[in-house]
Amino acid sequence: MLRLWRLRRVSALFSRLEKDKNFNYFWVRCAKLICVTVFAVHCAGCFYYRIAARYRDPGRTWIGASMGDNFHEQSLSIRYVTSMYWSITTLTTVGYGDLHPVNTPEMIFDIFYMFFNLGLTAYLIGNMTNLVVHGTSRTRQFRDTIQAASSFAQRNQLPPRLLDQMVAHLSLKYRTDSEGLQQQETLDSLPKAIRSSISHYLFYSLVDNVYLFHGVSNDLLFQLVSEMKAEYFPPKEDVILQNEAPTDFYILVTGAVVVGEASAGDLCGEIGVLCYRPQLFTVRTKRLCQLLRLNRTTFLNIIQ
Repeated sequence: MLRLWRLRRVSALFSRLEKDKNFNYFWVRCAKLICVTVFAVHCAGCFYYRIAARYRDPGRTWIGASMGDNFHEQSLSIRYVTSMYWSITTLTTVGYGDLHPVNTPEMIFDIFYMFFNLGLTAYLIGNMTNLVVHGTSRTRQFRDTIQAASSFAQRNQLPPRLLDQMVAHLSLKYRTDSEGLQQQETLDSLPKAIRSSISHYLFYSLVDNVYLFHGVSNDLLFQLVSEMKAEYFPPKEDVILQNEAPTDFYILVTGAVVVGEASAGDLCGEIGVLCYRPQLFTVRTKRLCQLLRLNRTTFLNIIQ
């Protein structure tokens, strides 16, 4: 029995594998559930056989009734397979009736084993349900969000162009979440020093070439880059509206937007922000774009 204490190591192993990014969480959990089931069946089968082997009348045992009084003379593999067979038919509640408890000790053990099976079955079904539902919950949530957006647009009689923009934005968010591209969400979960280092590595060279920041110190650029937020916009979505309040300006990282036409490294909305006047133009994406957004108040606080 003391050897069973080593099972702690198996549990610790699976706990490490579940947190290891090199292994698929779904398959690690499935392997763990299979191991739990096999171990439970094995232990119950061994107890079944031990009760029969120690009983005073070999003929009045579950295995003796099937194989005869001389079941001890059968090969070890046959006895083991027979024990596992009865154990797993009891676990799965199939119970064909070919093997059944004969004496009182077997009946008592069978009662407690079936009580244990109730808990084990609930544990297995609950875990498998959770794994399957987790894989489809994001899709269901996306469909519910799209339906809510469509109902909102219909209820408020929004033009089709606005509805298309809403759906495109929600679809892009679902796509980035599904592919693990939640760039800003990942950065926001990290300490400021790490966020600043990552932003510096990703965007410093781009921001350094923006005309508005020519000649400024490296320290100021580093502060600006650290405060910029990366955002994705789907094609044909409005980034800035004409006469909109000047709250943010944008640096185009990838893609293209229509002002005249801006490309990577160009600014959008800086005139309204710097001059504190309504935005002069509507800025709309031509294709999938990544932009860096910098808030006006944050920008002015840094340069003062």
